[in-house]
Amino acid sequence: MITYHPFEERVPDIQYRDLLLRILTKGEEVTTEHGIAALKIIGHEMRFPLANGFPVITERDVSSRPQSRGRPSPFHQAIGELCAFLNGAQTQRELEEFGCFWWDRWVTAEQCEQFGLPAGDLGPGSYGAAFRRFPTADGAPFDQVEHLIAQIKTRPDARHHELSPWIPNYVLTGNGAGRRVVVPPCHGWVHVHVNTQKGELTLTHRQRSADVPVGLAFNLIHYAALTLMIAQVTGYLAKELVYWIDDAHVYLNQLDDVHAMLATEPQRFPTVTLDPTITDIFAFRHHDFTVADYYPRLPRRRIPTPV
Repeated sequence: MITYHPFEERVPDIQYRDLLLRILTKGEEVTTEHGIAALKIIGHEMRFPLANGFPVITERDVSSRPQSRGRPSPFHQAIGELCAFLNGAQTQRELEEFGCFWWDRWVTAEQCEQFGLPAGDLGPGSYGAAFRRFPTADGAPFDQVEHLIAQIKTRPDARHHELSPWIPNYVLTGNGAGRRVVVPPCHGWVHVHVNTQKGELTLTHRQRSADVPVGLAFNLIHYAALTLMIAQVTGYLAKELVYWIDDAHVYLNQLDDVHAMLATEPQRFPTVTLDPTITDIFAFRHHDFTVADYYPRLPRRRIPTPV
């Protein structure tokens, strides 16, 4: 559940642009495995009171529908990606069934072959696999999402409502040999906080690595949406998304786009609503989310990102 302030009473949010500006002015230039240098800062927190609107950046348009191929808008692809991972999706085909089409560049036959995976397979160390099929010592996979929701419902005052995308033995493999995931999870460390006296729910999220001009715009959608979804299926009011980034960076080939975004005027966050009849976390789909009061400043654009 979510209760928004009237649109005209919301305060324009500048946290995303402040992060971009901090990276430009304080970031250290570093080399990367992608071969493109980046400006990087370590450690950054943002707090989004959800009554002030749903955190969709307005510095560029991430909600307009593509003009061809009939695919969902980037906003709805982000929701589709989240729904796919919550349902255990591990392949490009499964992601596309949920309305997310942007993983194809990462799961080519050549990319997957490096990790002993068939083309189109993100790997057993990817988000969906970790969330729904976390490996255990006794060999029976553990369903983190199912148990998280059950624990919030039965033990709401507990302090360990957590979700992790990280399976160390599939990622931390020294020289890379034996790695079982094409892209080590960049986000998805979740902690849900419930205040039973006020009937409120806050979600804190940790992101280990954020391509701020590109990926972060959609990761904010992921975890604001997840806050609303968990609140709805457990019967609480969504209060706040607290967002922590370990490694926030801008690639040098993105600087022109970043300056263009920073030249825009801050805007109020939009209203995002979801189908109120859904009570099962696994039943949400991208078309259950509606965006209103969204006034981006720049047209939809593709910002360079390394492969």
